[in-house]
Amino acid sequence: MKVAVLTSSRADYGIYKPLLSALHQDIFFELNVIAFGTHPSKLYGETINLIQKDGFPIADVVESLVLGDSPEAISTAMGLTQIRFTDIWKKGNYDLIIALGDRYEMYAAALASIPFGIKIAHIHGGETTLGAIDNVYRHGLSLMSEFHFTVAEPYKQKVISLIDSEKHVYNVGALSFDSLRQTNLLSKEQITERFKVNVSDPFLLITFHPETVSYQNNEVYITELLAALNELEGYNYIITMPNADTMGNLIREKIVDYSKTDSRVFCVENFGQIGYLSVMSYCSLLLGNTSSGFGEASWFPKKVVNLGDRQKGRLKTPNIVDCVVEKRAIIEAVKKAEGVNLDAFESVYGNGFAAEKIISILKNEHGN
Repeated sequence: MKVAVLTSSRADYGIYKPLLSALHQDIFFELNVIAFGTHPSKLYGETINLIQKDGFPIADVVESLVLGDSPEAISTAMGLTQIRFTDIWKKGNYDLIIALGDRYEMYAAALASIPFGIKIAHIHGGETTLGAIDNVYRHGLSLMSEFHFTVAEPYKQKVISLIDSEKHVYNVGALSFDSLRQTNLLSKEQITERFKVNVSDPFLLITFHPETVSYQNNEVYITELLAALNELEGYNYIITMPNADTMGNLIREKIVDYSKTDSRVFCVENFGQIGYLSVMSYCSLLLGNTSSGFGEASWFPKKVVNLGDRQKGRLKTPNIVDCVVEKRAIIEAVKKAEGVNLDAFESVYGNGFAAEKIISILKNEHGN
């Protein structure tokens, strides 16, 4: 079975890794990784090097990222991605395309395949993020796809309602839990040596992506967040950089400028999956609007302060405190999260065997 796996960023690649390993090791499959989006970009850390280092076969590298974070730049990048994937689907003779998540470039790459009649398997469908235009792309990918691998039962039911069919819709759990089950996380000493950040003292792990629906408000949001960090006491801050979204560069610049004024701040472009999860395992709590606060944070579990509307609509578990993006509200939410009791917490995202389930389903369904 000739499979093309689409990866457009460090984020989806980190989630994919257990599945990529399973596909690569199984002689039933011919694995072909197609890297595009931010992977080839020096600005975003040339994360294509991670794929090469891990030894997965890269069939194509597509450069379609347009510099800039305006709506025009995003729309142009989508069009360019779709055009450049036309030749890939024409020549590839693939049995299956695997697409993950909700990024605009993922949507464009998959959309280009539709006239060629290639089956698509979509991972992470059925989720809802009302504060991001990604919501449209995620549901669009579900409508394009033949197979659906969701991470929780409510998301499975959402996909069924979207496509008006139960056929080939499976709740397999979260692939990121496979990584956590299989991986020996880094020690504090290894993290400090590799990334030059301090994880021995209490710290907040912070990721703030732009809200791409109400993107005009992002300058206000990042200003309020940084003002809250300035007043919070008792923590260092490890901040990961935002995605290549509308106004993402503005947020990036504000964070970098702030880090120069506060010795408690450590900015990191790319931890990689193991690095990021290792850092998460030692943090006091997560602060921001990343989907990992709704997924991976449940594994440990970790307390989460979820800012704004970017993730609005996802399953809210007891470890999460929602908060508007306003200085005083953020400070109060952090204090509230500190008091959350997680002794009886149970995850809704499976037990860490998602890749095995996906492999088994694809084998059973191949040729049907």
